[in-house]
Amino acid sequence: MNREVKKSMKEVRSEIDQIDKDLVSLLAKRQKCIENAALIKKERNLIIDKDRIEEVISNIKKLSSSSGLSEAISEPLWRKLIELSIEHEFEEFERKQN
Repeated sequence: MNREVKKSMKEVRSEIDQIDKDLVSLLAKRQKCIENAALIKKERNLIIDKDRIEEVISNIKKLSSSSGLSEAISEPLWRKLIELSIEHEFEEFERKQN
């Protein structure tokens, strides 16, 4: 299949830069939610919730499918995001203990 290029490389890069800016803003909001969760949870062992992790992954797969995002990108990306979020939540939980 031959696709017609409708933008210059400069335009594509500019669009990517704007999307990255939007993603960083959204990820910062998500991080704040993680920090709030650390404040709410009373016990350290409540931080990792395997059922919730799989629920999030399932939701992401559905959203990816309906949005045209490859599951080969979305699932590992979200699993890494969750892993890093859990690490951050542990740090926040420990911080509130001190």
